[in-house]
Amino acid sequence: MTDHTSDMFADYGRAHKTPTVEYKIYFSLIFVAALPFALGGVVLSLLGLGGKRRSGGVLKRAWHEANAITPMIFMR
Repeated sequence: MTDHTSDMFADYGRAHKTPTVEYKIYFSLIFVAALPFALGGVVLSLLGLGGKRRSGGVLKRAWHEANAITPMIFMR
């Protein structure tokens, strides 16, 4: 039988930290840059040319893209 109590204090990842000012600035810039592409994606989706139809509007798509790209900048 495995002893699961031996590594009770093991580090299972980084603790959740509040975003820094630098992170918020990068996020904002990427969000603004993603808005035209998100608008284009919504228009293509409505016309039936965008492939799989995703739910959400322009802001949701741009927010998702910025939320996916910004952490990549801060990876070590």
